[in-house]
Amino acid sequence: MKRLSYILISLLVLTGCSAANKAENQATEDQVNIIDQTEKSDQTVKKDVYVPNPQITDDINLVKVGETVIDDKGELILKSYKNINKTVKIGAVEMIVKEVKVMHFVPDYSMIDFFHAYTHEEEFDFVKVGVAVKNTSNEDVKFTPVAFVKTSSGEHKTWEEDIYLEELNGEIQRNGVRKGNMGFILENMDDIKSIEILTSDVVNNKDVSVEKAKNITIDL
Repeated sequence: MKRLSYILISLLVLTGCSAANKAENQATEDQVNIIDQTEKSDQTVKKDVYVPNPQITDDINLVKVGETVIDDKGELILKSYKNINKTVKIGAVEMIVKEVKVMHFVPDYSMIDFFHAYTHEEEFDFVKVGVAVKNTSNEDVKFTPVAFVKTSSGEHKTWEEDIYLEELNGEIQRNGVRKGNMGFILENMDDIKSIEILTSDVVNNKDVSVEKAKNITIDL
């Protein structure tokens, strides 16, 4: 009888241990799932995180003409601002022109050498164009959102003079998206009433133009 009691007690203990182990394993699995979801969530967030430009003072909150912002890269003064959010389709490419700003920049002494490749002035005006570009096709394409800029005063700038260097030019993978800014130093700011932007052609992976460039005129 005592032996039977011991056997029953042992079975109960083993059953309890098994249930506890099962509960512990389930809790561990739940914890792993939570961690995985958190990591995925973090990855999603990181994709949309705003990254300031390494050369130029952050102007994200600069929206009132005449206001100034200063950081360790220099001093920015907003001279003109146009909130646009206009979508332009160039074949398979959808390009949103978000905003255009004309700003006066006084670079910090530590940044002077970088800008000497573009101008010998210690301070200067420049136009910045904020864009988002999406390749809606199932094939990789090559595209430059701002290949050429012309001001109403007759000044010309090409993509090679872009001071933001945010890698918006070149190949865009199938269904890929690129967001950022392109900026161009201006020598003549007198009486600028508008700028004209010329995109590049859309070129396929065989270097064949599949859609001609478009002109976009923006009043300032």
